[in-house]
Amino acid sequence: MTEQQMIEFVANELGLNPVQIKNTIQLLDEGNTVPFIARYRKEVTGSLDENAIRSIEERMQYLRNLEARKQTILKSIEEQGKLTPELKQRIEKTTKMQELEDLYLPYKPKKRTRATVARERGLEPLAELILKQETTEGSPEELAAPYVNAEKEVNSVEEALQGARDIVAEIISDDADVRKRVRQRTFKTALLRSEVKKTEERTPYEQYYDFSESVNTIPPHRILAINRGEKEGVLKVSVDVDAQSMTAEIESMYVKNPQSVLIEHLKEAIKDSYTRLVAPSIAREVRNELTEKADAHAIAVFAENLKNLLLQPPVRGKKIMGIDPGYRTGCKVAVIDETGKYLEGATIYPHPPQNKYFEAKSVVRGMANKYGVDIIAIGNGTASRETEQMVAEVISEMKDERKLAYIIVNEAGASVYSASKVAQQEFPDLEASMRGNISIARRLQDPLAELVKIDPKSIGVGLYQHDVNQRSLATALGQVVESAVNSVGVNLNTASASLLKYVSGLTGRTAESIVNYRNEHGSFRSREDLRQVDGIGEVAFQQAAGFLRIPEGDNPLDNTAIHPESYQATQKLLQKLGIEDIQKEGREVKKKIKESAVDLRELLAELGIGEPTFNDILDNLEKPGLDPRDELPKPILKSEVLKMEDLKEGMVLKGTVRNVVDFGAFVDIGVKQDGLVHVSKMAKKYVKNPLEVVSVGDVLEVKVVSIDLERGRIGLSMILDEK
Repeated sequence: MTEQQMIEFVANELGLNPVQIKNTIQLLDEGNTVPFIARYRKEVTGSLDENAIRSIEERMQYLRNLEARKQTILKSIEEQGKLTPELKQRIEKTTKMQELEDLYLPYKPKKRTRATVARERGLEPLAELILKQETTEGSPEELAAPYVNAEKEVNSVEEALQGARDIVAEIISDDADVRKRVRQRTFKTALLRSEVKKTEERTPYEQYYDFSESVNTIPPHRILAINRGEKEGVLKVSVDVDAQSMTAEIESMYVKNPQSVLIEHLKEAIKDSYTRLVAPSIAREVRNELTEKADAHAIAVFAENLKNLLLQPPVRGKKIMGIDPGYRTGCKVAVIDETGKYLEGATIYPHPPQNKYFEAKSVVRGMANKYGVDIIAIGNGTASRETEQMVAEVISEMKDERKLAYIIVNEAGASVYSASKVAQQEFPDLEASMRGNISIARRLQDPLAELVKIDPKSIGVGLYQHDVNQRSLATALGQVVESAVNSVGVNLNTASASLLKYVSGLTGRTAESIVNYRNEHGSFRSREDLRQVDGIGEVAFQQAAGFLRIPEGDNPLDNTAIHPESYQATQKLLQKLGIEDIQKEGREVKKKIKESAVDLRELLAELGIGEPTFNDILDNLEKPGLDPRDELPKPILKSEVLKMEDLKEGMVLKGTVRNVVDFGAFVDIGVKQDGLVHVSKMAKKYVKNPLEVVSVGDVLEVKVVSIDLERGRIGLSMILDEK
């Protein structure tokens, strides 16, 4: 398949114009990043978004790998002197790696097999007789007698016939058409079955102790659960197929002459081929494919949850106290100012075994007054709800002094951060135990800037994230973080190296260089100053500049998503419209263009840009410095505690979505345990995928439908008028 044929194949597959595919691949091959292409090369790609660009990249890479593998296989078969024109054509036409490997299987160097031994003993001609089915006279024993040879260790006609059947069985198992037919039928009719191994302890896998479900319909989360149960030695798993019908299927492909005297030996070889060679191999393929699909689904869910978590709206301009709760080791407390700067920290012991409750309240109250704290952010880990009770009391006691609220923050990954190299560099004088509470406070103030410091796998918004392919997971989550960072934009003068390294065109090394340059020379005054940084060449500047913001810079365009390469066109437009100050007059741009009744084509030609770039310029002039997260609903702040015992069925509450999984969404309604909105309770219509309805961070109104105090479970519904 030529490059052009690949482009046309992908275009047809994705429903796009081949020119879009060709241009996108060219941009990717030149080293442009996906966010840069999606944002600043819309005219070239036809305004493809990041998902489409990544799909193109993935499919083209697959086809290029397939083509490279074809060439290797063709060369190998040709060197064996077995490459026929028909085989060459079949190999060149295939578009699937699995089919390609099936075609190569008969020519692939094998370990020593029963068929190999039989061939060495001179039994291949007898195997050919069985396959040809032309002999209708005599008996199998008479036909096999000439092959009995003590020197070759064929001591009887039975041994000769057995060896010939071994060769036939291997030929059948290597037949690409047989494997394709069996594979398709297995996926269509097989069951994935699990049963318990001997165990006396209770396990989370009890529902899978005697379980079966069609491989065609089994959902991803059950596949991953069964895989985990098998890995932990609790479950025995198999692919259950009707072997008799499978054997009959192969017979229909191979039996041509039922009158052949060797027909029963052919049928026996077919049965052996299926049970000994084909079935185990196809079962492994089925398991692998199910796992790959389940992995891909779980990773997609995790990625979507992570994206929504990263893009939570920041709580700006507030002084925040972060509390990392604990019992024996106490609660760590830290106060940060409006910019995230650490002001003071302390350790309090309000809970057992120390029980210094009133002393702890006094410390919290004193620090809140000393620094004018606006919000207290409490981690949701151990002792969270007890700490919440104490904080609520402090707020109640202070209501006449100052307005103060609290919020429960997901602390997943805070301990990972606190022990990390990044945390050590940020707070070299603090113990690891004191750094987590600073992270808790900061992730309320600017979730994106703080969460990028943590390995995405540790953020805890997935399903079976430790069971899936770790390389695929890391790639997908890296792409999510990169996409989130670049969609928001980064303040060049305040961003950490952890955040900067995700900016298009930058690396960990160049991000460190930017921070070092900033420390040495002070704040950047313009995007152009970036060129002075060690390691930032023309390519890196082009890729990164549009995603970096300078709010107080010399050029107001440096605080927009307008790329420097479009500054000249933007200035021409502003001059044409008589606009001098985009902060004051930017909102008038679209109105002035409409009033001027200018011909759009003529204007675009004069400016030297395409319509997509023109529209992006208008949007940025209208709202310079806009952070897309600011338009999302703010997190719920509280001042009073709600306990699980306070809940009543039918009660309607506001809650925040903490995690979305295949079977529903977990919602924080302000009690110790998150409630579950089952997928069946999300809407009056059928919901296939919960992510179609809710996202992590969404603020919802939910109704309590069930309360199980003993098991700590709360059932919620989004259908508020349901009786």
